[in-house]
Amino acid sequence: MNIYFAGSIRSGREKAYDYQKMVNRFEANGHNVLTKHVGDPNLPQEGEGIPLDKIFERDTKWIKEADLFFADITIGSIGVGYEICYAESHGKKVYVAYEKDANVSGFIQGNKNLNFLPYESIDEVLEYIDKICQST
Repeated sequence: MNIYFAGSIRSGREKAYDYQKMVNRFEANGHNVLTKHVGDPNLPQEGEGIPLDKIFERDTKWIKEADLFFADITIGSIGVGYEICYAESHGKKVYVAYEKDANVSGFIQGNKNLNFLPYESIDEVLEYIDKICQST
C-alpha cells in the first residue's frame, strides 16, 4: 500500500523525529511511504531546494497514487491543510493525528469525513498506525 505522509516542513520542524518514527512504523508494517523525506530530521525548514512548481506537481501526483493519506497537524501548516483537502477531494481515506493540546483549526476538526487521532505521546500514534495497517 502506498502512504502519503504529511507534516510541517516550512512551518517548523519541531516534530521531525516523531515524523520519522511514524514513517518508519508504516514501513515496518510493509507499506511504501511516498513522502518519507518529510520524516527526515535533516530536512531543513526551507525545504528540499527544488523548484516550487516541481514540488506541487510531484506531491499532487503522489496524493493521487496514494492508497491512504496520513497527516500530523500538531504544527499548523497551510500546505498540509491544502494537502488534506486535495486528498479528500480525490477520494482518499484521510487520517489526521495531532497532540491533544495542539491548536487545531476548527474548520479541519469540523470535517466529519476525516479520521481524527488525538494523542498524548508518540507511542499512541504508533499504535494508531499499527491498527490502521492491520485494518487495510
